[in-house]
Amino acid sequence: MDFTPSAKARDLARKLDRFMRDEVEPVEPDWHRQMAALENPWQVLPIISELKAKARSAGLWNLFLPDEEMGQGLGNLDYAPLAERMGRSFIAPEIFNCNAPDTGNMEVLYHYGSDAQRKQWLEPLLEGRIRSAFCMTEPAVASSDATNMEATALLDGDEVILNGRKWWSTGIGHPDCRVAIFMGLTDPEADRHRRHSMVLVPLGTPGVKVERMLTAMGMLDAPYGHGEVSFSDVRLPASAIIAGPGRGFEIAQGRLGPGRIHHCMRLIGLAEHALALACQRALKRQAFGRPLAKLGGNAERIAEARIAIEQARLLVLKAAWSLDQRGIVRSMSEVSQIKVAVPSMAQSVVDMAMQIHGGAGLSEDFPLAAAWTAARALRLADGPDEVHRGLVARFELAKYRD
Repeated sequence: MDFTPSAKARDLARKLDRFMRDEVEPVEPDWHRQMAALENPWQVLPIISELKAKARSAGLWNLFLPDEEMGQGLGNLDYAPLAERMGRSFIAPEIFNCNAPDTGNMEVLYHYGSDAQRKQWLEPLLEGRIRSAFCMTEPAVASSDATNMEATALLDGDEVILNGRKWWSTGIGHPDCRVAIFMGLTDPEADRHRRHSMVLVPLGTPGVKVERMLTAMGMLDAPYGHGEVSFSDVRLPASAIIAGPGRGFEIAQGRLGPGRIHHCMRLIGLAEHALALACQRALKRQAFGRPLAKLGGNAERIAEARIAIEQARLLVLKAAWSLDQRGIVRSMSEVSQIKVAVPSMAQSVVDMAMQIHGGAGLSEDFPLAAAWTAARALRLADGPDEVHRGLVARFELAKYRD
């Protein structure tokens, strides 16, 4: 088991570090201030468009896609450290066209989309001209069990009709969002893994309505956002179904494996950033005549944070390696392990950093409150901790059954 990145990945990491240091970090604080001052935050500031153009010119574009023509041809193990670097910044993933849910949606289209679907949606997504959303979770049912889903995608001749209500539809608030992937029940009598379909829905289609944008722990997450969306007798050609009826679970499984690697490595970058801020604060700030680093067990907390980050990183790299070498079916336990371990670790590290910052840690003067919210949300997004623990236990117990 070798976690050494390829020469190409190391070169991209150096370029990414330099771009982050020279282009992204100097402007990010001002971006946050400008966004906070906007009456309408659902817009893209000019600096983001400028940085996207620079990143594309520098060859730092679509880094996640394992295709040398459309992306950089990197596997999960090579992409993982790049995702970690991007995770230190709230704006970096979009600048490099590596932001969720677009990455997952592009991978779906790349692996499962028809030629026409790729032409219509994948090409503009790869070029960064449009954004997308993913509509799976529903407000009326426990969506961690997809068999509970009430939204439907029913065939009617050469059309598919969508009905239902989705929420936590990530990316729906972005002004450039043009398409959503909708998961709906097509055949309730089929095998539980063949009941659902995924459908490409242009947002201008009659019957599609964004009912409201949701806050996460009081934050809107603009300009991306999470929305509640209703679908009322939405008629689309059956050709809008990805890979054909009944393949929704198969697609979701393929989508969520790499996506969880991306999320977890970005969270490790977020935890690294929080730890760096905590160390800087602990050394510069004084109370009772001593630096904070020498008060109240803070040194031990900083040490524990470093240990926790290193452990989490190794676990994610192992999952990335397994995904590359063995595929998602044989890596499900490893992927679920990181989905439990990393958000919890990041939440704990950020919480420690907030405590060291005192009242400032709760304010918008530092990115820690938003970072804590992001880590906490990911203990639910892409499946709650309990579901992933159950899957890990199932695989573990299976080793000892006759």
